[in-house]
Amino acid sequence: MATPSAWWDNWVEEALATLDSLNVLRSLRPICLRKGNHRMIPFEAVLQNVPDPPKFREDRGAFEVFDEMQQWDRASVEAAQEHGMGPRGSALICGYTNYHRLLESSLADMKKKEDCLLCPTGFAANMALMTTIGSIGSLLAGKNVTAEDEKIAVFSDALNHASIIDGLHLAQRQKSVKVFIYRHCDMSHLNMLLTHCRMRRKVVVTDSLFSMDGDYAPVVELADLRKKHGFLLVIDDAHGTFVCGKNGGGVAEEFGCEKDVDICVGTLSKAAGCHGGFIACSKRWKLLIQSRGRSFIFSTATPVPVAAAAHAAVVVAKHEAWRRKAIWNRVKDFHLLTGIPVTSPIISLIVGSEDKALQASRYLLQSGFHVTAIRPPTVPPNSCRLRVALSAVHTREDLENLAAALSRCIDFQETRIYNCNSYARL
Repeated sequence: MATPSAWWDNWVEEALATLDSLNVLRSLRPICLRKGNHRMIPFEAVLQNVPDPPKFREDRGAFEVFDEMQQWDRASVEAAQEHGMGPRGSALICGYTNYHRLLESSLADMKKKEDCLLCPTGFAANMALMTTIGSIGSLLAGKNVTAEDEKIAVFSDALNHASIIDGLHLAQRQKSVKVFIYRHCDMSHLNMLLTHCRMRRKVVVTDSLFSMDGDYAPVVELADLRKKHGFLLVIDDAHGTFVCGKNGGGVAEEFGCEKDVDICVGTLSKAAGCHGGFIACSKRWKLLIQSRGRSFIFSTATPVPVAAAAHAAVVVAKHEAWRRKAIWNRVKDFHLLTGIPVTSPIISLIVGSEDKALQASRYLLQSGFHVTAIRPPTVPPNSCRLRVALSAVHTREDLENLAAALSRCIDFQETRIYNCNSYARL
């Protein structure tokens, strides 16, 4: 009996065959950049023609303050000095170089996936993936109208990021996708929806670490439901990448579920400190997305110095695990200092009204802390919050001062950190 993964492999293969028959499959052909010379080289030789990554010392027990240029910063500077911003165009035309390919390979390795596709932003990555998923049903139906039971059923968490929501809106316009919203992290509700769904092609998509509440998706339970219902599991690991897991592989690595995640979307603008997005997936899916994902196809590719800097960030995340230890120590410090049971570096302190959130944010700014008030439409009315994002460069003293400032504008005992199942419609 075929497994769910095999079913999806077959459907993707059928979709690729249709695109091939229409002569619209698109290939990425890396340009190998050398000093003063842009020339094409065979794809297989790309990784042999890149500068050696900077060498990093093993994990250090002591925390460092970044007051001067470090080794990893030079990767971007050297790329800019040698190539400027690099060829400026879409990746399919002239914007894909050996630097981009090296970054893709390192991200695929970190995510334990067969391949990876770089996108200009994390938003564009989700848009490209959702619209590609939406195209599969119409590709398989050909010129016929997609039958109801042959449509793709996409189950989306109620608090998923706006890029997933907007991507699904576009996917629905192709009339071969039906979207179901399940209550936030409610696996009983999701199981009920899956059980009553008669469509064969099912996809579940969720944030892994939710950006406005700081809570985790129940990935272990999702993995169990995947085995039961045979859906394609997609996670947006924007806030877990580099931060969670022994090797920085993200939330799926943290909970031992990497093999149960079919496609992982991420961004390079959070913990990586750079810019861009990516989709870690199989080679089949990569080929399909780069041929049908419009937000990838028609966007200018990442500048070469940014790709070089992002690759250096991957190397840092891999070799300097003390950074992850530092950020989780700050999470523990916040809990000990405030008594609030936080579980991630994203701390969402729900204070209620918009006025109260704004007043608290202004007071914190005057106290030296940039803590933004999050208001509608990003969050529902009367669930306005202060969003604290901890990082490895914060110190214990920083947390002590922050806790003192917070105590003067909010009541720790009355402050909630997780929202109800309502959500803002963007």
